[in-house]
Amino acid sequence: MPDQYTPQKSDKFTFGLWTVGNAGRDPFGDPVRPVMDPLHAVRKLGELGAYGVNFHDNDLVPFDATPQERDRIVREFKQAVADAGLVVPMATTNLFTHPIFRDGAFTASDASVRAFALQKTMRAIDLGVECGATTYVFWGGREGTETDAYRSPVDAVKYFREAMNFLCEYVRNQGYDLRFAIEPKPNEPRGDIYLPTVGHALAFIATLDHPEMVGLNPEFAHETMAGLNFVHAVGQAIEAGKLFHIDLNDQVPGRYDQDFRFGSENPKRAFLLVKLLEDSGFDGPRHYDAKAYRTEDEEGVWAFARGCMRSYLIFREKAQQFNQDPEIQGIISELRAQDTSYEGPSASEGYSSESAQALRDQQFDIGALSARGRRYEELDQLVMELLLGVR
Repeated sequence: MPDQYTPQKSDKFTFGLWTVGNAGRDPFGDPVRPVMDPLHAVRKLGELGAYGVNFHDNDLVPFDATPQERDRIVREFKQAVADAGLVVPMATTNLFTHPIFRDGAFTASDASVRAFALQKTMRAIDLGVECGATTYVFWGGREGTETDAYRSPVDAVKYFREAMNFLCEYVRNQGYDLRFAIEPKPNEPRGDIYLPTVGHALAFIATLDHPEMVGLNPEFAHETMAGLNFVHAVGQAIEAGKLFHIDLNDQVPGRYDQDFRFGSENPKRAFLLVKLLEDSGFDGPRHYDAKAYRTEDEEGVWAFARGCMRSYLIFREKAQQFNQDPEIQGIISELRAQDTSYEGPSASEGYSSESAQALRDQQFDIGALSARGRRYEELDQLVMELLLGVR
């Protein structure tokens, strides 16, 4: 029966064809589920209340499809999307599966491979725009090395920049309403991947010819697998105006890329992420780049998809409760009043020689400031009680 955690189109939950369509293959085992027809996936996602569906080019159109096959597949897919009441907000290119990309795509040492990667991406961009996408994601799964004995990372970054500048100009020349989002990841499938974190990607974007066209698609698992705080990474992207898209899933730190159901391993971190997204007013899709456990059949896949969406809605409700809880907000109000009581010179007013001198002359009660407690233990316990359902 529907309840307050049943997703609506307005919640903007999206899934990739590669997520619900994952067949459960891993490095040690064969697939446990049959290949899913994209049209079937679209219909089921529409029934579950999803907002949209996303795809890599070859999730939809096989690598070796003829132009006639490509046109038929796209026509049928677009009709199925419309019939299901879905949209295609984002698309991307598979630059990692085919053996040609064994040493990278945009950063491959072989110039002919780099050129082919651009050709494939231009065609995939055309496909994405044809299906309605307005965001295009770049995950460089093979953009890295196992050894740095041959290719210099200086050259690799240069190659990557050349590719992004070229593709930005292609989009501008075609008149597409499309922006790019880089998806950082520290490792896997390559031993080390270029642009491993949000911070690396932000620095790289600033060097592009059209940085206004390029933002970020951070993924929960990617920063988490390196032991980093994903909420902080997303906060930096928001502050920079570069959160163009986001991938939600879950992950145990220090493991391979697990892509677990959202909220299944780190509920407190997931709650804080949802709170950040909701409080910031982020209005983009909440995209699930995750997959069902290998133990599951197709029914388990749809249980996984429902669970991802329900968990977000539960965390969103908890975030609203946090913002309305009298005890929590009372502590926050007291801390903020204390933290904003200082009326002396500071960096907030900007620099001048006068303000610098005033700050040098300012007297601080070091003892009192050092002894002041922060009450974070209380706040964190209240968060836990909220999540555990006793508040």
